Amino acid sequence: MTQEDGELDGLVRKRIRALRVAQGYSLEELASRAHLSQSTLSRIENGQRRLALDQLVTLARALDTTLDQLVETAVDDVVSSPTIDAAYGLMRWSIKGEPGLSVVRQRMTEPPPENPARMRAHPGREWLVVLSGTAILMLGHRRFRVETNQAAEFPTMLPHAIGAEGGPCEIIGIFDRDARRGHQRDDESA
Repeated sequence: MTQEDGELDGLVRKRIRALRVAQGYSLEELASRAHLSQSTLSRIENGQRRLALDQLVTLARALDTTLDQLVETAVDDVVSSPTIDAAYGLMRWSIKGEPGLSVVRQRMTEPPPENPARMRAHPGREWLVVLSGTAILMLGHRRFRVETNQAAEFPTMLPHAIGAEGGPCEIIGIFDRDARRGHQRDDESA
């Protein structure tokens, strides 16, 4: 066994225990969920028993995670820089672990459109948090004030628009893959 193999082995064992504790499972409860004996699970966590692939798959399922996440080692790219879309005043960050998600920082100065025909609707979900100022979120015929440090989440099949109220506001939005595609199409036609 190489040093790297030993480090991965130890990391996986620590993850199993940390996930078990974080999810509030006792050794007995997780062992039952994974169809293992309590002593086998204890020896796996403590490094006294070899990690078998079939046991790792079963433990990953019992811990509501994937085998990939259980054995993942890449932590080199912890910090990422945004790409800047100057035309729309947006900063975008990609989320490496979830390639379908985009994070966007946007400064808004204009109120949302009053005309419902100018609202967008497309598949997906969006989540946003207001960093400063007050944002107005229009969802269909409803109007929501979202103030500094408040967040909103909504399905994007509802016609929607976001703007500022009483001065500039800054938001961070998280878009799933479908919502991002919907906004990219809207931006291209603008």
